[in-house]
Amino acid sequence: MGAIKSKQIGWAVAIVGAVLIGAASVFALNIPGLGKSQKVKVVNGAVTIPVAKLADGSAQFYKFEDGGKEITFFAVKAADGSFKAAFDACDACFKSRKGYEQQGDKMNCKNCNQKFAINRLGPNATGGCNPGYLPSQVSGNSVTIKADDLRAGVRYF
Repeated sequence: MGAIKSKQIGWAVAIVGAVLIGAASVFALNIPGLGKSQKVKVVNGAVTIPVAKLADGSAQFYKFEDGGKEITFFAVKAADGSFKAAFDACDACFKSRKGYEQQGDKMNCKNCNQKFAINRLGPNATGGCNPGYLPSQVSGNSVTIKADDLRAGVRYF
């Protein structure tokens, strides 16, 4: 009986270990839709994000790799139907490397817990702990962000 119980415990430990390794892999590999940031690539000097990915109003987080630096940003559809993009960092808290999370119709700084209305994100909401403004435009069925604008935020990362 002791041998059977030992085998059961061994199998249970192996299964739990496999589940933990699998979960860690999801975050380490950043599988789209399962990790925090999805990788984007520049095509013709810009990154494009399908509007359909933003349709539900949930902030989508992305990472752009350039010259060994990883620049993270988010895009989100505001309640008024406009699309917003911002760096996942700000002037005040960027050194903490914690970024933002969405809480309803606001983006919350995970370092200082200040909240910013998604509708108000943009060129006039800059400085302090506001999400770093990232210019974008809607072109057809995509939100387009110029690679040079992404590179301009390298100081945050």
